[in-house]
Amino acid sequence: MIFKSRASIPSGGITYIVAGLGNPDRKYENTRHNAGFMGIDALAKKHDVEIDRIKFKSYCSSIEIDGKRVLLMKPQTYMNESGKAVVEAMNFYKIRPQNVVIIYDDISLDVGLMRIKRKGSDGGQKGMRSIIYLSGSDEFPRVKIGIGHKPEKWELADWVLSNFSTDEKKLIDDTAKRAADAVELIIKGDIDKAMNLYN
Repeated sequence: MIFKSRASIPSGGITYIVAGLGNPDRKYENTRHNAGFMGIDALAKKHDVEIDRIKFKSYCSSIEIDGKRVLLMKPQTYMNESGKAVVEAMNFYKIRPQNVVIIYDDISLDVGLMRIKRKGSDGGQKGMRSIIYLSGSDEFPRVKIGIGHKPEKWELADWVLSNFSTDEKKLIDDTAKRAADAVELIIKGDIDKAMNLYN
């Protein structure tokens, strides 16, 4: 993403954080591990905002959902250290984990599938592991985007950093839009509805 300005996010009124996880370099842009970035980009597009301000080791923006001021984040720390960015923002705004929605990739789900959970373990996803470890809590609502099961002969690192095929990318783009819709329901207090609709 092209850096546009260093304007700060308003410090007042933020009551929710939505963080999409991924890796920052352009070479990772369309890789499976960046499904979280794709989800948050879809949410930003829906609200007609650019995620282009630098704060909390992230590209950020803010939107309003159901009268609530929401910080959008794309941590630039690389996936495995996502917690450094997310927890810094949580501490600054004094946001509890239950008000922090994390969007990230899941290799246990087929491409195009999505899973919403109220809380839980990291499930082996190292970005989520970093957030849980540094915050001391696993009570983060999360939206997991399926990126497909690792083929038997692939190394895990190679698989998550591989590109989607043309057909898979179409599925992921649609899933990202549904992830954005799910996040809105979660922030509105309708996580049960989101789970019923999208799980």
